[in-house]
Amino acid sequence: MGCFSIKCGLLAGSVFGAVIAILGGILIPVGDMIIERTVKKEAVIEPGTTAYDNWASSEIAVYRQFWLFDVKNPQQVVQEGAFPEVQEKGPYTYKTRYLPKANVTFNPNNTASFVLPMGAIFEPSMSVGPEEDTVTTLNLAVAGAYSLLPPASHILLDMVINSTNSSLFQHRTVKELLWGYNDPILKDTIGLFSPYNGTSDGPYNIFTGKDDISKVSIIDRWRGETKLSFWNDTYCDMINGTDGSSFAPFVDKDVPLYFFSSDICRSVSASYEATMNLKGIEVYRYSLLPSTLASPVDNPDNKCFCRNYETTKNCTLAGALDISSCSDGRPVFISLPHFLQGSEYLREVVLGLHPDEEHHKTFLDVEPITGFTLNFAKRIQANMMYGPAKDITVLNKVKDYTLLPLAWLNETATLDDKTADMFKRELISRIDMLEIVQQVLLIAGTSRGRAHGNYS
Repeated sequence: MGCFSIKCGLLAGSVFGAVIAILGGILIPVGDMIIERTVKKEAVIEPGTTAYDNWASSEIAVYRQFWLFDVKNPQQVVQEGAFPEVQEKGPYTYKTRYLPKANVTFNPNNTASFVLPMGAIFEPSMSVGPEEDTVTTLNLAVAGAYSLLPPASHILLDMVINSTNSSLFQHRTVKELLWGYNDPILKDTIGLFSPYNGTSDGPYNIFTGKDDISKVSIIDRWRGETKLSFWNDTYCDMINGTDGSSFAPFVDKDVPLYFFSSDICRSVSASYEATMNLKGIEVYRYSLLPSTLASPVDNPDNKCFCRNYETTKNCTLAGALDISSCSDGRPVFISLPHFLQGSEYLREVVLGLHPDEEHHKTFLDVEPITGFTLNFAKRIQANMMYGPAKDITVLNKVKDYTLLPLAWLNETATLDDKTADMFKRELISRIDMLEIVQQVLLIAGTSRGRAHGNYS
């Protein structure tokens, strides 16, 4: 006999509400499992996945903006030993890394190998002037020869400098300084980034994450080696992390992110700074810590990066990295722009520098679910050293070693509106919808059961 009483109806409603609540409770772990399984599947670097499409694509433009340091008092530096005074000029912007990865090969050990073709296309609309703008800058050949030749050869070097009508400083166009010019002393093409066009970075071997998603994008080998050979030290020669373009999914903001940069010939780490909103997508901002370029006095781990005790004041200077061992012997020092986070001394002997945390720091904006870097700014400065030399006319008035900034760059890229909308539609909206369904079922089930309980 059927149950048609009010009490039976209330009982049935309560049971139905409990079932909905239980279903909502079940959906939470099940939904999380679905999300996790889907993300891990799509994060593997192999044809057909979202990660592969982003990894292989060259659709998101990467730009390099350059600010060059124009020396305002070259004669006073040479004739009186004055501190150089500089003024930055820029940006001069180039589209770089617009070419897709080349020689892509998937290997049996769940790694993928490739090279990164390099090129630079000038973007006048994003620049303050043409490439033909001129700057007064350090003579790269004079400073380079001074740094590389022993003092016994300085008299000969002075003769060469005089015979070519060269000096400690020179006038060069933006294009010449960045990409190369024929030098009268070396009888060869030199420039801060010469050669660049038509060259490539790598080859790289990275883990695809197919067998272990926590290893996805981590560099296995660079130029065929699992470690570097620049620093003659096990710690400093380690290749850690990815190339910075992506990380393993489900990022934990309490754990630093590690990445390797061939531009500075070393691995670094970045730590969580803040949660940001990027075109409606929540991202974690990571930035370099001051300890990255700290002196060995403050960070003993950096001792193996100190190459020259004389020019670094017995390795007590912070903020500059000597990369001559990985730049074909060229005496180049890398720092953050305007010697941000560097020793005060570096800014005392070069006038006109104004470090600013917001404009000069390096950061990555990483979407925490996928581990994709959706926005970044890599900011580094190229510097060269010169110092006193009694047998070189253009240097015999110089009083102390000076690390002179030549140019700083901001390599940057961010997802466009179309990609942001696709990202939100394909991932974020589905996760949000699943969470909404979970919450609605829980609330509906709990409310229905509570309501019927009151009537009983």
